[in-house]
Amino acid sequence: MRSVLGPALALVGAVGRTSTALSFANKISTTPSSSRYILQARQVSYSAYSATRLMSTTDSSFKRKKGVAAPSEIADFVRSAGPYLVVVDARNPDFTVEPGDGESSKTAPLAQSTDDTGYRPNSYNLIYDRTTQSMDLSKLPDSVTTNKQTPIITHCGGGGRGQKAKDFLIANGFENVMNGGGPEDPECWTEFGER
Repeated sequence: MRSVLGPALALVGAVGRTSTALSFANKISTTPSSSRYILQARQVSYSAYSATRLMSTTDSSFKRKKGVAAPSEIADFVRSAGPYLVVVDARNPDFTVEPGDGESSKTAPLAQSTDDTGYRPNSYNLIYDRTTQSMDLSKLPDSVTTNKQTPIITHCGGGGRGQKAKDFLIANGFENVMNGGGPEDPECWTEFGER
């Protein structure tokens, strides 16, 4: 166990998350047949960000927002949706209204619904307006608004407005909607953030 614990602590220590290091080391030491392989792969190719993301499932301080689907559920949803997946970005481009959206857009730019060649081609920026508790659905293409079974993932920065956007879409007849959280939840974001 000592040979497993040392490299795990060194890997996580570089990231500066020693509390996670202990839980990560304990987790992999329970699977002795594969622990050496796992550590070698992670030490060779992962940056500090990736190492943090890989270990965040054991970090008890990380709290996924209510209503945000688990990464495995999102991965299954994305896989089954295939090319029909639509992503609704509920963030507001007016960062004076929603300052947090300015922060999350530094990591993950807002969806570009007006430019088919831009970043995230399956995404549409439908601002969830907290005042009116609504979104302008006219920005969605007819192929989506006429097919209420279209698979849709909603998100904002971390999932709060993503849940409100999901609820709004369901109230408007959409039947296949999931809250994916947002870029503040890197485990979830990894599953659909580039779409």
